[in-house]
Amino acid sequence: ALAHPIRVEIIKILLKKGECISGDLAESFDKAHSTISEHLKILKDANLILGAIDGPKRCYCVNPEALKEMKRLINLLIFDPECCKPSAKAK
Repeated sequence: ALAHPIRVEIIKILLKKGECISGDLAESFDKAHSTISEHLKILKDANLILGAIDGPKRCYCVNPEALKEMKRLINLLIFDPECCKPSAKAK
């Protein structure tokens, strides 16, 4: 879900602002609102962001539990020397 730079930027914006209305997010990009909505859907489907409907508006924020898990996995990849050794099964 974070393989696309727009989705990474959406996460950055949400981390900075705390929460944001989808229309306001879309205005941060030089893309159609439908394009940003699709990126939001991908992030939400991956459980990286949470969304709530407030009347006609959709408000999004980063899922803190998903962020903790991402941080744990990245730290595992970076700091655990056993993590990336080939397993016996791979041979």
